[in-house]
Formats: sequence, structure tokens, C-alpha cells
Amino acid sequence: MFTVSVIIPMYNSADTIIDALESVKNQEAIKDIVQILVIDDGSSDASSQIVLQYKEVNTELPIELISQENRGVSAARNAGLKRATGTWVAFLDSDDVWLPNRIRRQKEVLSENPSIDFLGAGYNDKPLKILGRSINTLYKATVNDLTLKYFPCTPSIIMRKSIYDEIGGFNENWKYAEDGEYYTRICLRYNYYYLPEHLVDIGHGKRTFGEKGLSKNLKDMYRGNVEIIRGLKQARVISGVRYVFLRVFYYLKYLRRILITAVAKKK
Repeated sequence: MFTVSVIIPMYNSADTIIDALESVKNQEAIKDIVQILVIDDGSSDASSQIVLQYKEVNTELPIELISQENRGVSAARNAGLKRATGTWVAFLDSDDVWLPNRIRRQKEVLSENPSIDFLGAGYNDKPLKILGRSINTLYKATVNDLTLKYFPCTPSIIMRKSIYDEIGGFNENWKYAEDGEYYTRICLRYNYYYLPEHLVDIGHGKRTFGEKGLSKNLKDMYRGNVEIIRGLKQARVISGVRYVFLRVFYYLKYLRRILITAVAKKK
């Protein structure tokens, strides 16, 4: 049976949470969604009141508001995973939106490919390239792929709830690159796929790094990524030679992002 629990972490999202909820409401496969779990991670604005008001008006939607002290996005997502009752869980962030066919299209792919455990998709009509190689068809990712480029973006992911039941959730001690760390663990054990179709719009027009939120701290993002590959090396998932290559690769990527951010600030 295909049922979906939607998990939306929220922190001071009064300006964007309605758009996120509306994008769930407008899903072509809305009947498959059995829960919309909004986890308020200690917001100081009116986010929770806005969600409650929206729930009162949209009584047909299975919205559940979960409030907790501010513990970070990993803890918020884990709170949703713990409460999820669907056979599948789909992530959405409070400042992102799904296209109307998001769940329907992924359901079709999962039905045609029942061995898939984890499926993400494209965002903002942006093509996925790994070291210049374009991914244009349904693609089974490897850990080596993820060490070069962490994908897919979290708001595009649908995964079996049984993954959480078996290996747990996001590492709450990680404040940066926490999604990459979790998805690497998943990729090591499960069938991890990417669908190159635009199903999500993220960020309300901001870049995916260097502007606001956790991604603003480029140095900590860099350090988080290094910690991931250090763990893979210690577990002998990647070789020492590949580890050295990736350290250089990540540092150059870090410098590039600094340059892009600096140029953007001057405009």
C-alpha cells in the first residue's frame, strides 16, 4: 500500500509556510497523503499560529502541528519521522514548494521500479551534473557519486519509512551537511535513485548556499563534508587516494563558493 507522510520542519517561517502547505494541498495525488507533519522548531514568530489557522480553514487536510524547543533541523525531521505512519515519507522545507505532480510522478516511478527504496528528483529546472556528466535518465546513485555531489535536494526526496525504522534518522549532532551524512548512510545500504525531472522549487529565489540559513556558513559546510569522507575512509568505504583527491576537490569547491558569494554581494 502506498501512503505518504509529509514532514515539514519549520523555524520562523511565517512568510513562507502557507506557500509550502498550499503546494501539498495542490498535489494531484493528495489522496495518498495521510499525514502532513509540521514540526515547529522553537519559532519566535507567528509560524505556529499561521499553521493552526490554515488547519482550521482546510479541515480536509491531515495536518498535525508538533512543537518543540529549538534543536535544529535534524531534530525536527527526526520528530516527524518518529510520528510518521505512512509507508513512505516525503520531505518538504517550510520555504520550498512542490510542483503539483511531485507525489504522483514519484509514485508512478516507484510502482514501475518496486526495488527502489529512496527516490529524489530535480529542483528549479536545474540539470544534475556529476563532474560534467549529465544525468538524464532514472539513475541509481553510488556513494562515490555522493562524495562528488550530494544529491538530491531534501525537499524532493521520498523514502520508505522502514529505512528510519531500521537505521534511525538524521544525526542531531551535525549542524552542517547533516543531510549529506544521512543520505550517504542510506546509499550504503539501500537502493538510492534520482529522477531527473523538475518536481520542486526551492529557496524562494535564493541561492542554495551563501545567503541565509545554515548554508550561509560556507566554512562549516566545508568542514561537514570533510567529516563525511573522513568517516568513509575510516570505514574503508573509500581509499586513501580517493580521500586525498576529495579533500582537494572540496577545498577548491569551497573557494569557488566564497568567490561566487563575494561577487554576488557587490552587485
